[in-house]
Amino acid sequence: MSEERPPIGSMTDRVALKRREMVSQPEGGHVALFVPLASAWARVRSLRGRQGTSADGRAVEISHAVVLRFRSDIAPGDRIVYRDRALDVVSAADLDGRRAFLSCACSETSFTG
Repeated sequence: MSEERPPIGSMTDRVALKRREMVSQPEGGHVALFVPLASAWARVRSLRGRQGTSADGRAVEISHAVVLRFRSDIAPGDRIVYRDRALDVVSAADLDGRRAFLSCACSETSFTG
């Protein structure tokens, strides 16, 4: 992650953190549920977007960089909800090795038709 250590005053975005839990279905198989974990202040920045196709439809994928105070309970597969937008955590790493900030690379996918 190439983010630099942010000043605390720049963390002005309120986000909700959700943990992914896999639950088995009575018919067989599993489904992913996102259980609320906490809310936190963060800095959310959009990086880039691209269009593509997925399941015979047009999709837009936007990547985001999210920086928040260090937490050890955020992992790839979890979700960060920002302004009613679901950002899936792709990677989470200690920003500077001091366990002060956590930098998450996130992906948001929306289908446009």
